[in-house]
Amino acid sequence: MKLDEVVPWGRTLAEYNLMFDLSASDLGLKILGCGDGPASFNAEMTQQGYSVVSIDPIYQFSAAQIRQRVENTYEPVISQLRQNLDRYVWQNFCNPEELGQARLMAMETFLGDYEAGKSAGRYQYQSLPSLEFLDRQFELCLCSHLLFLYSEHLSLEFHLASILELLRVASEVRIFPIIKLNGEPSSYVEPVIQSLANQGFNIQIQTVGYEFQKGGNQMLKISS
Repeated sequence: MKLDEVVPWGRTLAEYNLMFDLSASDLGLKILGCGDGPASFNAEMTQQGYSVVSIDPIYQFSAAQIRQRVENTYEPVISQLRQNLDRYVWQNFCNPEELGQARLMAMETFLGDYEAGKSAGRYQYQSLPSLEFLDRQFELCLCSHLLFLYSEHLSLEFHLASILELLRVASEVRIFPIIKLNGEPSSYVEPVIQSLANQGFNIQIQTVGYEFQKGGNQMLKISS
C-alpha cells in the first residue's frame, strides 16, 4: 500500500473495541479519539451514552467536502487492496469490495452525526503535535491508523512530540497499529519506546484481537 498522504478511512466501534482491546470499564472513561476521521466510533459511543471527543484536521471541512474526499480516495485505496490481497487477513471481510462497503457505511453513520457532534464539541479541528486541551483532560487516548502507520510521511521527531502531547492531555495512550502502510515494522517504535522509558513512562506492546494488515495485530500502550 502506497499513499501520498493520510487518507480519511472510517472504522466502527466494533473495530475500535478489537484494535484497542477496550474493556467495559475502558468504554466508560473520558476518551480522546486522535485521527478518527470519518469513523463511526464517536457516533456509536455517543448513542450508547459514552464520552468521546474526536480530533482530526479533516474536521475543518463540511460534511459534503468530507464525503467528496472519501469518495475521491475510495477507488485508489480499494484498487491497491485488490493488487495486494496476500498482504491482508481476509477474516472480518471477504474481499476489498465488502471492506469498502463497510467503510462507506461507517462514513454515513459519521456524517449523520457530524453537524450535531461539531456543535457539541465532539468533533474538533485540531492537529498534532500541539493540542488545545488541558493537562489530563482525558483518561484515555486512542490513536488509530496515524502514528507509526505513516512513518514514511511523519518524522520521528513528529512522533515523539505528538505522543508526549497526547500523554499531556490523557493519562493513558494506545496507538494502533505499530507497522507501516507497507506492512513492515516501523523503525520508530524502538526509539520511541526508549525515549519514553527514559522519561519514566510505562510502555507495553500488546497483541490484540484485530488483524487486517498481516502482522498488524499489536498496539503500543503508554501510561504515566
